[in-house]
Amino acid sequence: MTEDWQQGGFAIYIHWPFCEAKCPYCDFNSHVSRNIDQSAWKAAYLSELDRYAIETPNRTVTSVFFGGGTPSLMDPDTVAEVIAKIRTLWPVANDLEITLEANPGSVEASRFKAYRDGGVSRVSMGIQALNDTDLRHLGRIHTVSEALAAFDTARNTFERVSFDLMYARQNQTLDQWEAELKQALSLSIDHLSLYQLTIEEGTAFGDRYAVGKLRGLPDENLGADMFDLTQDICAAAGMPAYEVSNHASDSAQSRHNLIYWRYGDYLGIGPGAHGRLTKDGQRHATVCYSNPKRWLDAVDAKNPEQSRDLLTREDEATEFLLMGLRLREGIDLDRYAMLAQQPLDPGAVVHLSELGMVRTQDRRLIVTDQGFKVLNSVIGELLNA
Repeated sequence: MTEDWQQGGFAIYIHWPFCEAKCPYCDFNSHVSRNIDQSAWKAAYLSELDRYAIETPNRTVTSVFFGGGTPSLMDPDTVAEVIAKIRTLWPVANDLEITLEANPGSVEASRFKAYRDGGVSRVSMGIQALNDTDLRHLGRIHTVSEALAAFDTARNTFERVSFDLMYARQNQTLDQWEAELKQALSLSIDHLSLYQLTIEEGTAFGDRYAVGKLRGLPDENLGADMFDLTQDICAAAGMPAYEVSNHASDSAQSRHNLIYWRYGDYLGIGPGAHGRLTKDGQRHATVCYSNPKRWLDAVDAKNPEQSRDLLTREDEATEFLLMGLRLREGIDLDRYAMLAQQPLDPGAVVHLSELGMVRTQDRRLIVTDQGFKVLNSVIGELLNA
């Protein structure tokens, strides 16, 4: 019998928790450390793969993602051995996607060939801005010239390359963002992740914002105009949004992220990593210890998960809605009804349709361009109906 997770797929996420420097906007689980025992981390990752393989026999892995942190600081041998271990423990898809996140520094770019030889097929580069002033303000340690050189190296090394940019930065104008986005699209890129800068509590930017020292942020109207401009320019370039913040040609969509958004199962390995794991027809949410040393010690004790919680059907339906409506393809209404054991409230769907926020097509609920601007409100109305 087909289990629900199979409609999304099965992936493995490996979290590398270290960076050369902590960016002021970043709220990810990342740490700066000058002394990293690479052999200990390799042994821990391999041990965790062995442990999870016992729980997930015969599943076909369709994606592996090395995230962080800055995974391009990992020894290439570690990456290669993790990939080789995965291939021995599970069947893998013929078109297995293996992604590694990288910062565009020259030191990391020189390692790209070794990552490719170890099995990495796709690199996602955290470029973030295409002018040096904003890179400094964002706490990035690379320059634009270094970023473009690293991108050129990556493009000539890997099958697929993506990079990230942030907009709605301090003192950024609409014309400046248009020029920067067009420059990015001119680089023969096939995937772009384009995020509006958000100020998160617990970050350096969050602290500055709280005391009124983070000036020049765009108002709500300018942020909305930048979003609209992004959609128009990328669509005209043949890279429409397939998810709220991700743009790609049809053949270059991130398979790993699609597993998340289509609500598949994924193993979360590494400090602070989250996972979704179905066993005996019941889906569980897993969370690993976030402190790197604590996680390493917990792996040695064969208990690196801080929690493993059974999700109720209502939990699953809510997560499916939260993730799936981020996609341009929307969600399968019948799958939602199966998870929730009841359909979405038809009155809420009709109301949102009349407002032009959603539409239905072939038993799918799809958020419109207008709805994406207020996606949290759209989802809130559906869940609270």
